[in-house]
Amino acid sequence: MNAVGIDVSKGKSMVAITQPFGVVVAEPFEVSHDGQALSELVERVKRLPGETKAVMEYTGTYYEPIANALHNAGIFVSVVNPLLIDDYGTNRVRKVKTDKKDAFKIANYALDKWTQLRKYIPAEDTRKTLKVLNRQYTQYNKLLIMQKNSLIALLDSCFPNANTFFSSPRRESDGHEKWIDFVLKFPHIDCVSKLCLSAFKAKYQSWCKTNRYNYSEAKAAQLHAYSRTQVSSLPMTDAVMRIVEESAKLLNSTLETLAAIRSEMDKLASTLPEYETVMSLYGVGRVMCSQLIAEIGDVRRFDRSKSLVAMAGIDPPPDQSGQHDPKSRSISKRGSPLLRKSLFQIMQVIIQKQPVNEPVYQFLDRKRTEGKPYRVYMIAAAHKFLRIYYARVMEAIA
Repeated sequence: MNAVGIDVSKGKSMVAITQPFGVVVAEPFEVSHDGQALSELVERVKRLPGETKAVMEYTGTYYEPIANALHNAGIFVSVVNPLLIDDYGTNRVRKVKTDKKDAFKIANYALDKWTQLRKYIPAEDTRKTLKVLNRQYTQYNKLLIMQKNSLIALLDSCFPNANTFFSSPRRESDGHEKWIDFVLKFPHIDCVSKLCLSAFKAKYQSWCKTNRYNYSEAKAAQLHAYSRTQVSSLPMTDAVMRIVEESAKLLNSTLETLAAIRSEMDKLASTLPEYETVMSLYGVGRVMCSQLIAEIGDVRRFDRSKSLVAMAGIDPPPDQSGQHDPKSRSISKRGSPLLRKSLFQIMQVIIQKQPVNEPVYQFLDRKRTEGKPYRVYMIAAAHKFLRIYYARVMEAIA
């Protein structure tokens, strides 16, 4: 039995090799994540006599080069949750934290959990790409909120309430929103109020045609009348006009990026076997479908639905000791926060639409009728949704 403990970091890893009863086969040594160094490590591990298992922690994407190199060479690789390694006893009173000590700790963990180690199977390229796109989509959404708030705050000084003029949804082709394109053309209230009604109507109609928006004469009259009643706190100078235009352009750029990511995510997700099944679930649209598949991954890696629920972090772990046995427990939150957010958004759609024939809504409504708090019945419904997700997807791709 040879346990290869690998402490992974960015661009390099610390490797230690041990055997039972404290036998040290190789003192910790550093391995760079380049082709030649990884090839040398593979050859060294393959020369070890007897059964060999390599263990490392999940560390973002840093572990993938060394894990894939060993896996592709036919070596057993197990990638474990860092919490399991952190909780593994070191039999020390004084805490010691170095890469070399960590490599030994991981190797000892491998020996102790030898029969329980799960084999690492690299994710498909499509699923990996989809997950990366979803993470980028989330980051750009955060950026979008900041940029919108910044532009609205700026408009409060030169074109109050300009963001409330139009209720049109975003355009699917490029993600543009009508009010943003409007302030890009009319960045200051005086751009409207200083024109006569007929001149503004002509200019507004031309703008609608150029930007492929529906023209409404009543809306044009409403905008013109509104502009005559408002007062701006900033004058219509070139500097003010320029900063509003640049803010709107930047916001449009983010919207276009998000539209491109959504399109690519849907394209990738549609090639996976569970796509149609996930799309058929109530409350799941194209974007949500891609996000669920990205965060959950291949459900075949879960032995049962409870494992999927635990991965989402919405399971309340046991908490009992002696006479301490609370009736209510908090969820673990040990899983993907993006998956929990997606589940919460789906539950909100189900509550708003109230589909009486849907089992998730029936379960949610029953818990709500029983007087359960909001968070309790929302989490319980998300739990139910994931169990249904697991059963239907497993049936579809089995």
